[in-house]
Amino acid sequence: MTQDTLSLKVQQLQAGFPERLVQLPDGSEVAWREAGNVAGDAAAGFAVVLLHGISSGAASWLDVALPLGSQARVLAWDAPGYGASTPLAPPAPTDADYAGALARSLDVLGVRRCVLVGHSLGALMAARLACTAEPGLIEQLVLISPAGGYGAPAKAEQRAKVRQGRLASLAEKGVAGLAAVIDQRLVSDQATEAVREWVRWNTARMHAGGYAQAVELLCGSDLGQAAGKLSMPVQVWVGEHDVVTPPAACKAWAELLGAHYGTLAAAGHASPVEQPGVIAQKLASLLNQSTSP
Repeated sequence: MTQDTLSLKVQQLQAGFPERLVQLPDGSEVAWREAGNVAGDAAAGFAVVLLHGISSGAASWLDVALPLGSQARVLAWDAPGYGASTPLAPPAPTDADYAGALARSLDVLGVRRCVLVGHSLGALMAARLACTAEPGLIEQLVLISPAGGYGAPAKAEQRAKVRQGRLASLAEKGVAGLAAVIDQRLVSDQATEAVREWVRWNTARMHAGGYAQAVELLCGSDLGQAAGKLSMPVQVWVGEHDVVTPPAACKAWAELLGAHYGTLAAAGHASPVEQPGVIAQKLASLLNQSTSP
């Protein structure tokens, strides 16, 4: 992707998936991007809600949101500590902290019914809200390449290594250094340079503090705690070339959660960037199954 092409991409983002700041009752702010102007969705309180992963942001959903916006109201947040969103107060926030900020945001945005989609670390936030939300808020839950977390007691040694390793890399390389090489692990070998550049651009917008808080979420959470607590239909999708949350691991999570499992062809971990059209089509098919208001 040339600099001119990247500039056009950013212009497309600003025009088709613009950002707005939502103020929560406690005075904190959350940045949301919105696409879609489907008659009746806002009035009915329905939306597709998209949550990004640990090394990304709301803009990573651009090429999912634009085609899906012809069929539904589409919302994507910059999680607390990312973009213009206020960081959470605890230095080591839990999935409950992120889920609480998400629930309060949706209330302010007038969302009373949604298809909730969590990618990677966003899956931990989504699953937590799905376990505790008011009945009817989440009609369908989609977890794409879900992070399982390291909060289970049996993962104590692994948890310590992950925390130390990620925070050490952040201290050594900084956000810019992490962004410069992030595509090498997040996309498949077949990914175009344009896809790789968009992955790097999104990572480069992170804030060190927000990323460090997200590391604590990753280390302190356990997706397995959602087992038996999800009352809505659940989907687990994974890129067939994902080396971060491999297909075998995602299939095991799907079985534990009672979810429908599927793979995404020609995609690595960052499938919302690498295969956005496929994901948009799959989400569009779920909209036909959503409950009428």
